[in-house]
Amino acid sequence: MVDFAQRDPMSPAFWDERFERNFTPWDKGGVPQALRAFAAASAPLATLIPGCGSAYELAFLADAGWDAVAIDFSPAAVAAGKAAVGAHAARVVEADFFNWQPAQPLQLIYERAFLCALPRAMRPQVAARWAALLAPGALLAGYFFFDEAPKGPPFGIARSELQALLQADFECVADDAVSDSIPVFEGKERWMVWRRR
Repeated sequence: MVDFAQRDPMSPAFWDERFERNFTPWDKGGVPQALRAFAAASAPLATLIPGCGSAYELAFLADAGWDAVAIDFSPAAVAAGKAAVGAHAARVVEADFFNWQPAQPLQLIYERAFLCALPRAMRPQVAARWAALLAPGALLAGYFFFDEAPKGPPFGIARSELQALLQADFECVADDAVSDSIPVFEGKERWMVWRRR
C-alpha cells in the first residue's frame, strides 16, 4: 500500500505527489483503440484534452493533423505530458479546466479519466463547463467509468446519473464496449460520444 500525504483530488498537489512517485494506475501508456478508430473515421477536429496526465493522445492526434491542446492543473502531470509528447510539448499547458479559455472554438472535448478523477460533488460543474466550451453540434467523446464503489479516485458514476447529468445539453450518439481497458477500469467503462444540443 502506497502512503500519500495529499488526500484532496481537487488540489494539484494530490496529483503532483502521484506523478512524482510514479503512481499512475490510470495511465494506459499509450492510445486506446476506440480513440484510434474515432480519429480514423473523423476529419481533424479542434480538440481539448482536460486532465491530460501523460498526454499520449495529444501526440497521436497532433501527428494526425488535429489541432489539439492538453491541459492539466498539476505541474508534475504537465511535466510528464510534455516529456511524453516530444515535439508537441508546447501543446501541453498548465491550466485549470474551469478557467481555461480556448484560442478558437472547440469541436471536441476528449474525456479520459477526467470526470472520474474529481469528487462526485464536482460533476455538475464539469458538465456545465463541457456545455459552455462546446457549441451546438460539437462533440464530447471518450471513456466513461461506471462503478458504484464509494472510494476513489477513480470515482465511478451510475449510467442513470451520467444520463441525467448530460441530457439537458447533450445527446448520446455512440455507446460502445471497450476491449482494451487497463485493470483499474476493466469491465466498467464505455466509449461514448455525446453531441452538444
